[in-house]
Amino acid sequence: MASRSDRSKPLTGRMVLAMLLGFFGTVIGVNVYMMKMAISTLPGTDVDSAYTASLGYKKEIAAARDQEARRWQVEAHIERGASGAAVVQVNARDASGNPLSGVKFQGRLERPADKRADQEVELAEIGIGIYRGTAEAIAPGQWDLVLEGDSSGRRLFLSKNRVLLN
Repeated sequence: MASRSDRSKPLTGRMVLAMLLGFFGTVIGVNVYMMKMAISTLPGTDVDSAYTASLGYKKEIAAARDQEARRWQVEAHIERGASGAAVVQVNARDASGNPLSGVKFQGRLERPADKRADQEVELAEIGIGIYRGTAEAIAPGQWDLVLEGDSSGRRLFLSKNRVLLN
C-alpha cells in the first residue's frame, strides 16, 4: 500500500513561482484599489499652501480689529424647507442700531467634513438692512454659515458660525 506522500505531486519551482505571484498580485491589487478609493474620496485641502496663507495673517488680524471697532450687529436666520432648499436671511445694523443698506453680503454654506458639498448663497437686499438668498438641495446635518459683507470692493464683515439643519 502506497503512503499519502507518495501519491501527492512534488513541489516544483513553477508551483512556488505561481504561489508567490498569486500572493503578491493579490496584495498589490488590493493596495491599488484602496489607493484609488482613498484618492477619489479625498475632499481636498482648505488652502493650497500654508506659507502663502500665513502671509495674509496680519491683514486678517487688522481686518478683524476694524470689524470689531465698527460694532455691527449682524444676525442670520436659516430655514430649510421640505424640498431641501435653505433660505438664509440676514439682518444687519450698525453700532447705533440703524439698518445697514448698500452693503453687498455674500453667504456660503460649508460642509465641515466634505468641502465638495459647499454652496454659495447669493444674498440680495430685499429691504433696508435685510438680505435674503436661497441655496438649493441642502442636506440635513451640520453646516458652517460663512457671511461676508463688502462695500466698494473692501471686506467689512466676516463671520463663520456652525448651524444644524434638520
